[in-house]
Amino acid sequence: MEKIITETDIIEQSGIPIATEDSLMSLEKIQGRESPDLWPEESITRFITQNLTSIDVPTWSMDLTTDDKQEALRLGQLSKEEIALEVKKLLDSAYHLGVDEAKEMTRGKYLSIFKQS
Repeated sequence: MEKIITETDIIEQSGIPIATEDSLMSLEKIQGRESPDLWPEESITRFITQNLTSIDVPTWSMDLTTDDKQEALRLGQLSKEEIALEVKKLLDSAYHLGVDEAKEMTRGKYLSIFKQS
């Protein structure tokens, strides 16, 4: 019967001491800090203190009505296909608005509303 040689057998035969997890633990505190960040960069510290002191609400969100918020929530719950349909509706209405605007501009030209100075 053959004996299977494992990695631990080779290490024990070589005379290398096997370290346990407890022997690898360092209990030393460097400069009284428990954090591994020994030399924090000054710019990062300044950036963090500036951004933590004030939380700014975007100005665009302050003008939203409850209807706007409900519409945003409704749009957020749509599937990809439904969003594509909403975009198509917006494009269609923009196209029709452009056609109506062109008709009004032509009408204004015929009525000489836009006089050149």
